[in-house]
Amino acid sequence: MITEKAVLTEKAGEEQYDRAVRLLHEGELVAFPTETVYGLGALATSEEAVRKIYEAKGRPSDNPLIAHVGTAEEVSEYACDVPEKARILMDAFWPGPLTLILRAAPGVFAPSVTAGLDTVGLRMPDHPVALKLLRRFGRPVAAPSANTSGKPSPTSADHVATDLDGKISYILDGGRTGIGIESTVLDLTSDIPAILRPGAVTADMLVPLIGPVNGSAEASEAGTDAPRAPGMKYTHYSPDAPVFLIRPDRNRIGEAVRSLQEEGHRIALVAPEEFGGSDADWFFPAGREGDPESVSADLYDALRACDRTGADIILAASVGEEGIGRAVMNRLNKAAGGKWFGR
Repeated sequence: MITEKAVLTEKAGEEQYDRAVRLLHEGELVAFPTETVYGLGALATSEEAVRKIYEAKGRPSDNPLIAHVGTAEEVSEYACDVPEKARILMDAFWPGPLTLILRAAPGVFAPSVTAGLDTVGLRMPDHPVALKLLRRFGRPVAAPSANTSGKPSPTSADHVATDLDGKISYILDGGRTGIGIESTVLDLTSDIPAILRPGAVTADMLVPLIGPVNGSAEASEAGTDAPRAPGMKYTHYSPDAPVFLIRPDRNRIGEAVRSLQEEGHRIALVAPEEFGGSDADWFFPAGREGDPESVSADLYDALRACDRTGADIILAASVGEEGIGRAVMNRLNKAAGGKWFGR
């Protein structure tokens, strides 16, 4: 299979959108940008099309997919027993980086979208390319991150091509994504809503609108047999070399780099740009110190860059867990498998 890539500009792209819509109708895979990461889209009502996502990514079959929509009005077609809290959150955060887990309408989605569950995750992305594509298509699009399963998610079309060239039909290139990590996933099927995956929409933003939120569900369900949302059960966001977390302290990082190099290791350091003077063999800046939003935007690109080196150990600086920092640490902990240098 030859993978085509279309670079979109303000003055061009109508033909490319038409082609992407046609391919989706034909059951093919189309990668497209969102405000979080690039998604790998397929017609969510076609089992044959959705199975191609799992095959292209090498994704475990019990890992459910998020269905993307172009308007909030579509939710009533794809979900049942939609609670008032969902309406409140859609008004507040859609389009945006919030996925809502709702009861799936019977007979709508391909079985592989819900992975055998009676629920479905729905999201309306906040990106002009994604919204234009979804509204032209007019049907739900199942779209996990457009990368090899387990690897850092793609924040550029080049990342998508690195992982999936020859495995998918089309890539809509809308430039780098903004937020850089996946959406918040909120389960609204229980009495107290639960955050299954942290993201840019935080518990502090949700509570004033809908009341109490369980913010630790993603940790308690990490080993369950039936994950209710992407990112809960399997290894994710991992580059080739092992990752170790380390406190963002210049002396601590310097000592770690020197001791590992003395043991014969080659070290890649992923840390805020202020740490660029370290003696690591490779340094990849990820945002600015004390600015978790900038770290979020750069993180996956920096982790992917490590795979282009000869590093056999990656040190990744931790961030504070205020705001989106909690989501960044969730991704870093998963990339490192919970390992900290020196612990």
